[in-house]
Amino acid sequence: MLDARESIIAVAYIVSAIFFIFGLKRLSSPATARSGNQLAALGMVLALAATLLDRQILSFWIIGVGTLIGAGIGTWFARTVQMTAMPQMVALFNGMGGATAALVSLAEYIRLERLGTTAGAGESTSIVLGTIIGAVSFTGSLVAFGKLQELLSGKPLQFPLQRLLNGLLLLAILALGAAIVTGDAGTTALWLLFFLALVLGAMFVLPIGGGDMPVVISILNSLTGLAAALTGFVLHNQMLVVAGVLVGASGTLLTLLMSTAMNRSVGNVLFGAFGAGSAAEAAETDAVQRSIRQTTAEDTAIALAYARSVVIVPGYGLAVAEAQHTVRELATDLEKRGVDVKYAIHPVAGRMPGHMNVLLAEANVPYDQLLEMEQVNGEFAQTDVVLVVGANDVVNPAARDDPSSPIYGMPILDVDKARNIIVLKRSMGHGFAGIENALFHHEKTRMLFGDARKSLTHVAEALKMA
Repeated sequence: MLDARESIIAVAYIVSAIFFIFGLKRLSSPATARSGNQLAALGMVLALAATLLDRQILSFWIIGVGTLIGAGIGTWFARTVQMTAMPQMVALFNGMGGATAALVSLAEYIRLERLGTTAGAGESTSIVLGTIIGAVSFTGSLVAFGKLQELLSGKPLQFPLQRLLNGLLLLAILALGAAIVTGDAGTTALWLLFFLALVLGAMFVLPIGGGDMPVVISILNSLTGLAAALTGFVLHNQMLVVAGVLVGASGTLLTLLMSTAMNRSVGNVLFGAFGAGSAAEAAETDAVQRSIRQTTAEDTAIALAYARSVVIVPGYGLAVAEAQHTVRELATDLEKRGVDVKYAIHPVAGRMPGHMNVLLAEANVPYDQLLEMEQVNGEFAQTDVVLVVGANDVVNPAARDDPSSPIYGMPILDVDKARNIIVLKRSMGHGFAGIENALFHHEKTRMLFGDARKSLTHVAEALKMA
């Protein structure tokens, strides 16, 4: 029978798993996401406390020092990283999770070998897969961070025979893994497998364009969860298995949802090199010199002041300009005038899933004003003014009307159906797809060029005088 200590650990793990599940469920809505995070964090605290009761722990000092260092770094990041840089931080933290899973698998294999214990086929398979997947997730996340932080080019980085090299790397990794599982290789082979997997992770993400990083982050997140679950099998820790499976499953589901929102398969995201020179070159070649209609901050303020309904469409340009607080202040001024203000959120706007929701939540935008694409598309025809702040491809009518467009079939926000459209952009530069946006040349569209935060500030000042 289980003794009291083991019973406490088992019950604590069950309660923690329940907290994780309900916390994950509450993350599905911006209104409950904060409490969901808190619930999942409580589950993690309980799981960690229970784990410290395990008799196999040899040194609480090492755990204590590691916890203090990690808590210090985490607290510093949480308090200093700007919300606009949240995708980069998510990529880094996700990579750390993958690295941890890989290193724990390595350490457990070395421990067993030093004890003279032969790992069974199942345990060896978990160690090999945990090492591979964790290492791939680690370097892949670092490359994703580099692209998001603009340390690396956001364009797909390709070179001759790249896919052949990746294929050879994968074959070598699989061969080494098979040799380790069958007992024909030892620690040296596992270290070599680890380093080859690190290379494969970087090579895996380099050919993917920066605009696809939201999907890539979701994929790498699911891989990290899978690596954690495999590590749980290696350590015989049920909590790690449960948490890893939850992360892996949710990451996979999110990946599929994001791909659907772009009307592209996961394979096309990973291997299509979307956003490479061809699309941009085609856009330059095919672009017709059509007129655009510019406006001023004063005219924009007048249009907003006399509107009954306004829908704000945020995009990556809002994040770059750090204009979330400014747009919230403008919306508040409009609401004081009796204007109905809402925000239209496209699933892939920004650089990570939910990026726009996070930014607007930081600016204390009421959750009930954030409308998903399915909720808001039917309202555009009755909207007086749509204010597009830094969005591009997600409002391009070509995705709906032009079968020759590379984004044809991608669900978009139907802002072109509104009565008046005002677009805030720095320039007429293309979005990630590298194509002309027909919305910018629409007869109902007015362009307000400049930094989004400065433009919104000028509009807000003019609104007070309107």
